[in-house]
Amino acid sequence: MAMLIASLNDVLIQEKLLFKSLTTIGSDIHADIYINDQNIPSVAAHINHQSHSFTLIATEPKFPIKINNHAFTKHLLKDKDQIEIGPFKIVFHANTAENSEQNTNEHHLEVTAYKRLLQFSKKLAEEEGIPKLLNALMDEVIAVTHAEKGFLVLYENGIAKVKVARNVQGQSLEKTVDELSDSILTKVLQSKTPIVVSDALHDAEFKASSSVINFKLTSVMCVPLMHQGTLFGAIYLGNNSFINAFDNTSLELLTIFASQASLLVQHALHINALTEQTNHLKASLEFTKFGGIIGSCSHMQQVFNDIDKIASTDVSVLIFGETGTGKELIARELHRRSGRAVGPFTVINCGAIPENLLESELFGHVRGAFTGAVTSRIGRFQSAHHGTLFLDEIGEMPLHLQVKILRALQDHRITRVGDGKSEEVDIRILAATNRDLSAMVKEGTFREDLYYRLNVVQIDVPPLRQRGNDVLVIAHYFLQKYSKIYGKDILGLSEQAQNAILNYNWPGNVRQLENRIRRAIVMSEGNRIKPCDLDITNTEILAIMPLSDALEKFRQQYIADALERNAGNRTQTAKELGIDPRTIFRHLEDRRKQSEKYAS
Repeated sequence: MAMLIASLNDVLIQEKLLFKSLTTIGSDIHADIYINDQNIPSVAAHINHQSHSFTLIATEPKFPIKINNHAFTKHLLKDKDQIEIGPFKIVFHANTAENSEQNTNEHHLEVTAYKRLLQFSKKLAEEEGIPKLLNALMDEVIAVTHAEKGFLVLYENGIAKVKVARNVQGQSLEKTVDELSDSILTKVLQSKTPIVVSDALHDAEFKASSSVINFKLTSVMCVPLMHQGTLFGAIYLGNNSFINAFDNTSLELLTIFASQASLLVQHALHINALTEQTNHLKASLEFTKFGGIIGSCSHMQQVFNDIDKIASTDVSVLIFGETGTGKELIARELHRRSGRAVGPFTVINCGAIPENLLESELFGHVRGAFTGAVTSRIGRFQSAHHGTLFLDEIGEMPLHLQVKILRALQDHRITRVGDGKSEEVDIRILAATNRDLSAMVKEGTFREDLYYRLNVVQIDVPPLRQRGNDVLVIAHYFLQKYSKIYGKDILGLSEQAQNAILNYNWPGNVRQLENRIRRAIVMSEGNRIKPCDLDITNTEILAIMPLSDALEKFRQQYIADALERNAGNRTQTAKELGIDPRTIFRHLEDRRKQSEKYAS
């Protein structure tokens, strides 16, 4: 059988039998010939094995590979060919029949391990549920190593727990799980290196281990399970029939199997976690739905409670919130739950229509009322008759039209542009804004009488960044919706994507989240959404505010709200808050200094 022998500065690094159809060479830790040099590509070359021929193919054209001092990108290997990859030398031996029977036996064991690993990977696609899959893994490990007992240990919340305990008959050993914790396992988990104890009963270091004593083990093997440099568990095997059941060859075989199985187990655990998360989000989605709105945080629950109270009445409602928070959804839910639900729900965006056309859009016009008015038409007030009129972005309404809207609300009558007679309208008015209308009233840019007419009840819609886990539930809703629309098979959000969504500021709120999820589904190359698919970088993720800063911010806002409630009266505010009036003075002084600082 052909073999590769790799060396650096004439020091042997690795020997590898070429029994696979494809053998990889590179700096990737999972390469068949692993070269520990980051200057070398992860896969610098691979060797194709067909019949009795071996062809080396360089996979990185820019990286030179020499064979017998000549550069090649593709070469049919011959006996004793010397391959140079950077400072490393690899010698190809076409026939290793003279390499002793041990190599043949080791090769046979290694092939058996790969076959078992292949069987396990097939079960990965067939088995339902993690428990059955992990049982299948341990059955394969026991069969490969000829062990009599096997234990799979995995970390859960930082604690090592025995997840599977099996014997050679494929039976569960659940009652013996508590007896496993001992010095052998502890050393492997701490050192992250495999251990083999061929004669456990007479081993000076481990003969007193609890597992050796409890299970009467004569040979023990334990290897760590690693994924991307992180320890996540271990495989522990024991034999109690005869000593020397395990040796270094057995340990190498188990290590090979474990390193490859780690990838499959991690994949299965990740899929299982995503499935559980998806099921949890689905349940949360059903539980937190309020008509067409999703929300479970306390602020949204208060919004839903307000809608329940006022929907059946005809009072005017002012919906306040940042752009993209879902103010129109709130208005639609108020209409849907009202006695006007069978009537029309008419929307007009006061900031999206040119000022010279806005009056006609609101109240309609008659033919010839202005240039271009070739026919008469009704406005939004008339089209909402017996229904609800939603005035979105009411803060953008020009002052001269505010007067006409106020009159229409008071008289329940409107007059078309260019007409001399008025018409009766029966409507309920809902308005929304992201601007501070009370401040606009003080500035004289919004009529005070219209403000109080619209703001009989105010509903404050919280921004997405203040809604906690609602953001994940809403993201999952959009993920389901647009995966179907775009025909993509998306399993869910990766853990990194979930963290990014939770910690991103979302200045555009729900509307921005919806668009980012749509983008992610279209751009994703896998079946799990990653932060890069969402176009969220680490620099955009919010840093957590220290507790002291958060408390100070709350204190400042609380005092400011109390002052406003008491019309700026410091003495009354201090009395109400139970603090010294000097604290109020210091608060105002700090605010003044901050204002001067920002002004400068």
